[in-house]
Amino acid sequence: MKIGMFTSGYQYYPLEYAFRDAKRIGYDYIELWGGRPHAFAPDLASGELDTVKALMEQYEIPVRVYTPEHNAYPYNYMIGTESMRKDAINYLKCAIRMGKEMGADYTLISTGHAGYTVSRKEIEKRLFLSLKELATYGEEIGETIVLESLTGFETNVCSTANDLKDILDHIDSPNLLGMCDVVVPWIQQEPVMNYFEKLGDRCAHLHLVDSDGSSETHVLPGDGSIPMKELLEEIQSFGYDGMATIELVTAYIKEPYLYAKIAHDRVRNMLKK
Repeated sequence: MKIGMFTSGYQYYPLEYAFRDAKRIGYDYIELWGGRPHAFAPDLASGELDTVKALMEQYEIPVRVYTPEHNAYPYNYMIGTESMRKDAINYLKCAIRMGKEMGADYTLISTGHAGYTVSRKEIEKRLFLSLKELATYGEEIGETIVLESLTGFETNVCSTANDLKDILDHIDSPNLLGMCDVVVPWIQQEPVMNYFEKLGDRCAHLHLVDSDGSSETHVLPGDGSIPMKELLEEIQSFGYDGMATIELVTAYIKEPYLYAKIAHDRVRNMLKK
């Protein structure tokens, strides 16, 4: 299993710090957070992609996943007027193109909150319209999109393995796959292995982090309520041997290197046979 660093925790530092630390700690790849000041898609398209490529070459660390910031202000394709939806879709198309141009295996997206006044039928109509458009664009340029489910704190659109399977079945595109962030099923009383069993080889990516068991807060592997070593053994026994990004976000933002190293070392030890 390849272990990746998520760069969101470095957003108060120059992006080079994340590449430098990923190299010296021993991460296999970077999952690049697509927000300012680091890798906001329109900024990359305006010329800053060259900076990312230079860092990849200098530190010999690939960006395997590009994760643009969206679903809140100002981009959320699930809420607002049709012109707002189109604006969000155009932004994500830019992000997918940047993911392709930097050589990322996947561009990772999710579903925002659709608001409290719409029906399930209205949600599905807007969701399928949007994801079909993005998947078709991915097919056209040769970039694979990975769709992540989120907790009920974050979305009322896609929050379970069944939701994700239904979406993938409906869109039916080789360029739209699913993934599992283990916190999502853990706090919603759903078996984590549902994602692997129900999605099969369409479960293409993993966010690995621990949970307090009651909120969407992401904590260091080994510091929460998930029996992480045993879960990793179960995931490996199922046959998953792809990428696993340790998704530390803002809880450790003051000292990102220290916690990135602790998390990496713990997970490596857990993966040892």
